[in-house]
Amino acid sequence: MGRSATTKDAHALFHSLRSAYAATPNNLKIIDLYILFAVATAVIQVAYMAIVGSFPFNSFLSGVLSCVGTAVLAVSLRIQVNKDNKEFKDLPPERAFADFVLCNLVLHLVIINFLG
Repeated sequence: MGRSATTKDAHALFHSLRSAYAATPNNLKIIDLYILFAVATAVIQVAYMAIVGSFPFNSFLSGVLSCVGTAVLAVSLRIQVNKDNKEFKDLPPERAFADFVLCNLVLHLVIINFLG
Protein backbone atom coordinates (compact mmCIF):
# COMPACT_ATOMS: atom_id res chain seq x y z
CA MET A 1 0.00 0.00 0.00
CA GLY A 2 2.68 2.48 1.01
CA ARG A 3 4.94 1.50 -1.86
CA SER A 4 2.35 2.24 -4.54
CA ALA A 5 1.64 5.63 -3.00
CA THR A 6 5.35 6.40 -3.02
CA THR A 7 5.59 5.30 -6.64
CA LYS A 8 2.64 7.51 -7.57
CA ASP A 9 4.25 10.45 -5.77
CA ALA A 10 7.54 9.83 -7.56
CA HIS A 11 5.77 9.67 -10.94
CA ALA A 12 3.86 12.86 -10.19
CA LEU A 13 7.05 14.63 -9.16
CA PHE A 14 8.89 13.42 -12.26
CA HIS A 15 5.99 14.49 -14.49
CA SER A 16 5.81 17.95 -12.92
CA LEU A 17 9.58 18.43 -13.28
CA ARG A 18 9.44 17.31 -16.92
CA SER A 19 6.57 19.64 -17.75
CA ALA A 20 8.28 22.57 -16.00
CA TYR A 21 11.56 21.86 -17.83
CA ALA A 22 9.72 21.70 -21.16
CA ALA A 23 8.92 25.40 -20.73
CA THR A 24 12.61 26.25 -20.27
CA PRO A 25 14.10 28.27 -23.15
CA ASN A 26 16.47 26.46 -25.51
CA ASN A 27 19.50 28.57 -24.62
CA LEU A 28 19.21 27.47 -20.99
CA LYS A 29 18.84 23.84 -22.07
CA ILE A 30 22.07 24.12 -24.06
CA ILE A 31 23.86 25.51 -21.00
CA ASP A 32 22.41 22.65 -18.95
CA LEU A 33 23.85 20.13 -21.42
CA TYR A 34 27.24 21.85 -21.19
CA ILE A 35 27.13 21.64 -17.38
CA LEU A 36 26.16 17.96 -17.57
CA PHE A 37 29.04 17.30 -19.98
CA ALA A 38 31.57 19.05 -17.72
CA VAL A 39 30.42 17.15 -14.62
CA ALA A 40 30.36 13.83 -16.50
CA THR A 41 33.90 14.45 -17.73
CA ALA A 42 35.04 15.11 -14.16
CA VAL A 43 33.38 11.90 -12.95
CA ILE A 44 35.04 9.91 -15.76
CA GLN A 45 38.43 11.36 -14.81
CA VAL A 46 37.93 10.43 -11.16
CA ALA A 47 36.86 6.90 -12.13
CA TYR A 48 39.90 6.56 -14.39
CA MET A 49 42.16 7.73 -11.58
CA ALA A 50 40.57 5.20 -9.21
CA ILE A 51 41.09 2.35 -11.68
CA VAL A 52 44.49 3.17 -13.18
CA GLY A 53 46.15 5.26 -10.48
CA SER A 54 47.18 8.84 -10.02
CA PHE A 55 50.83 8.90 -11.05
CA PRO A 56 50.91 12.46 -12.43
CA PHE A 57 48.67 13.75 -9.63
CA ASN A 58 48.95 17.39 -10.71
CA SER A 59 47.60 16.41 -14.14
CA PHE A 60 44.65 14.66 -12.51
CA LEU A 61 43.95 17.66 -10.29
CA SER A 62 44.23 20.03 -13.24
CA GLY A 63 41.77 18.02 -15.31
CA VAL A 64 39.20 17.64 -12.56
CA LEU A 65 39.46 21.25 -11.39
CA SER A 66 39.15 22.42 -14.98
CA CYS A 67 35.90 20.47 -15.40
CA VAL A 68 34.47 21.49 -12.05
CA GLY A 69 35.49 25.14 -12.49
CA THR A 70 33.97 25.25 -15.96
CA ALA A 71 30.75 23.74 -14.62
CA VAL A 72 30.59 26.33 -11.83
CA LEU A 73 31.15 29.17 -14.30
CA ALA A 74 28.47 27.73 -16.58
CA VAL A 75 26.02 27.62 -13.66
CA SER A 76 26.80 31.27 -13.05
CA LEU A 77 26.17 32.00 -16.73
CA ARG A 78 22.85 30.15 -16.57
CA ILE A 79 21.76 32.18 -13.55
CA GLN A 80 22.67 35.47 -15.24
CA VAL A 81 21.07 34.62 -18.60
CA ASN A 82 17.80 33.32 -17.12
CA LYS A 83 15.08 35.87 -17.81
CA ASP A 84 13.04 34.75 -14.78
CA ASN A 85 15.85 35.79 -12.45
CA LYS A 86 15.01 39.30 -11.21
CA GLU A 87 18.44 39.96 -9.71
CA PHE A 88 20.18 40.13 -13.10
CA LYS A 89 17.37 41.65 -15.16
CA ASP A 90 19.46 44.70 -16.14
CA LEU A 91 22.46 42.62 -17.22
CA PRO A 92 22.52 41.98 -20.98
CA PRO A 93 23.20 38.36 -22.02
CA GLU A 94 26.22 39.48 -24.04
CA ARG A 95 27.85 40.87 -20.90
CA ALA A 96 27.14 37.65 -19.01
CA PHE A 97 28.70 35.61 -21.82
CA ALA A 98 31.73 37.92 -21.93
CA ASP A 99 32.18 37.43 -18.17
CA PHE A 100 31.93 33.67 -18.67
CA VAL A 101 34.58 33.69 -21.41
CA LEU A 102 36.95 35.93 -19.46
CA CYS A 103 36.62 33.87 -16.27
CA ASN A 104 37.16 30.67 -18.25
CA LEU A 105 40.30 32.16 -19.76
CA VAL A 106 41.65 33.05 -16.32
CA LEU A 107 40.69 29.61 -14.96
CA HIS A 108 42.48 27.77 -17.72
CA LEU A 109 45.55 30.00 -17.51
CA VAL A 110 45.81 29.09 -13.83
CA ILE A 111 45.34 25.41 -14.64
CA ILE A 112 48.02 25.48 -17.35
CA ASN A 113 50.33 27.23 -14.89
CA PHE A 114 49.57 24.52 -12.31
CA LEU A 115 50.59 21.82 -14.78
CA GLY A 116 54.02 23.41 -14.97
